[in-house]
Amino acid sequence: MISYQLNEINQGLEVKLTGDLDIDSTEVMELELIPKLEQYSIVSLNLSSVPFIDSSGIGLLLNTVKALQEKEIQVTITEVKTEVMDVFDMIQLPEILGESVFR
Repeated sequence: MISYQLNEINQGLEVKLTGDLDIDSTEVMELELIPKLEQYSIVSLNLSSVPFIDSSGIGLLLNTVKALQEKEIQVTITEVKTEVMDVFDMIQLPEILGESVFR
């Protein structure tokens, strides 16, 4: 199960996710977290404590970033573990979301 910690920075918000980003994370992210993110103009998703992501987690992440971008919220994804970034690279997620999203 995924958990998260919110840290306000300037006019933005850092979200530190902890745990696997998978089908079990969907409810927490969609019902709890995403509505909180929509209040900020800048959102940084810190994945330093996410050791695993599956296809449902990738879909969730993709939908979250796209939904926030549609509301003109600047989104970045930071501190991605090598194993997770390898998966992102394999499916070309940086190209889909834009290289500037990943830091």
